[in-house]
Amino acid sequence: MPIATVNPATGETLETFEPLGPAELELRLARAGAAFLDYRLTSFEYRSQLLRRAADVMDADREQLARTVTTEMGKPLAQASAETAKCARALRWYADHGAALIADELPGEDDVVDSGATAAYVRYRPLGVVLAVMPWNFPLWQVVRFAAPALMAGNVGLLKHASNVPRTALALEEVFRRAQAPEGCFQTLLIGSGAVEAVIRDRRVAAVTLTGSEPAGRSVAAVAGDELKKTVLELGGSDPFVVLPSADLDAAVRTAVKARTQNNGQSCIAAKRFIVHSDVYPRFTSEFAKAMGALRIGDPMAPDTDIGPLATRQGLADLSALVTDALAHDAVAECGGDRPDGELGRGWYYPPTVLTKITPAMRIHREEAFGPVATVYRVDSLDEAVALANDSPFGLSSNVWTTDAAEQERFVRDIEAGGVFFNGMTASHPALPFGGIKRSGYGRELAGHGIREFCNATTVWLGPA
Repeated sequence: MPIATVNPATGETLETFEPLGPAELELRLARAGAAFLDYRLTSFEYRSQLLRRAADVMDADREQLARTVTTEMGKPLAQASAETAKCARALRWYADHGAALIADELPGEDDVVDSGATAAYVRYRPLGVVLAVMPWNFPLWQVVRFAAPALMAGNVGLLKHASNVPRTALALEEVFRRAQAPEGCFQTLLIGSGAVEAVIRDRRVAAVTLTGSEPAGRSVAAVAGDELKKTVLELGGSDPFVVLPSADLDAAVRTAVKARTQNNGQSCIAAKRFIVHSDVYPRFTSEFAKAMGALRIGDPMAPDTDIGPLATRQGLADLSALVTDALAHDAVAECGGDRPDGELGRGWYYPPTVLTKITPAMRIHREEAFGPVATVYRVDSLDEAVALANDSPFGLSSNVWTTDAAEQERFVRDIEAGGVFFNGMTASHPALPFGGIKRSGYGRELAGHGIREFCNATTVWLGPA
């Protein structure tokens, strides 16, 4: 994929960018390595002030940043604006809480004595230069949720962003420059995917974090593993949305629509598989399909648009192929199911679609649908719901609608996922760890777990003088 801004609403290429040459890339790596030597020695208060200034810049530039994001990847402008605001809040959250999250840890006094020490503690020290390989779907938020904890811990960052959001990538570098970050503390690398391996192998890079596809995660993990460098991977998801008889169905339907169509349906933590108990299946499915079919598709810059285009031509082709395969195997489209004609046909639009009568013979039963396409399953028991929810190679998050405490505890105990959200929609928040299991990756972002991922937990033991 060339490094270019292509408007997904029209397919028009607006700007192309030359990738960094070897000399330019080396200059940025050298800056990062040199920056870490000084930045690691800065105080928590210094780093807090840097993050607060970055948050102020994002607030001040919120409208322009949102328009850049919408132009490059097609999400409705209101959602892009909300993403920008969320980034500013996360920066301030780590500014407020980061120091406490990696403060020295003291073992119990009896344990210190038993170890033979006069004193002992754990000090969290930064690892160094962290390379972030980031996706286009939340092009601001995915970056900030790595950058805020990494910088607060004393690391420095290199961003290799998706090739279809170069303007956003450069805008993020500008945010930290205007926030008066030291030179080399946060840099964008305009490079293609073929150049990533050499950056990972560079002696100045200490660790890698990637959010993206399973194949990309495997590739990055293999190279980093060969170099024995720490990685955090947040990959795909096919999250279940389970609706049981005690659910508030009106709220469940409203949330189901938002959970499936947020970001034009292009979210790893979007609900994708709707598993509904037979007692409430007819009503839920009917109302869900009606609400999905009523969403307005159109120009993502327009204030009344609910669903914009998919971000890439390939993404549109992949999603269309999954639906076509399902319909060929006798799935039923309760709404949607085919590309729009007319003016919308120029862009990479796909309508909100609800598919029923899904079977294991269909690709969509096992593969992630990255767009506004929902699959609905009917189950007759709690056991069947749990088994079907876990019948996926992914394990990112999950949604369960029930007011029964025993049913909730059953899912907390048995769900194969990094999170379970009851009677609400999966979302990421700075105070809560985020990540998955199985083919959804490993490690955690956000909260204390996220800031400690790229720290050296150093044991300090002091013997008798």
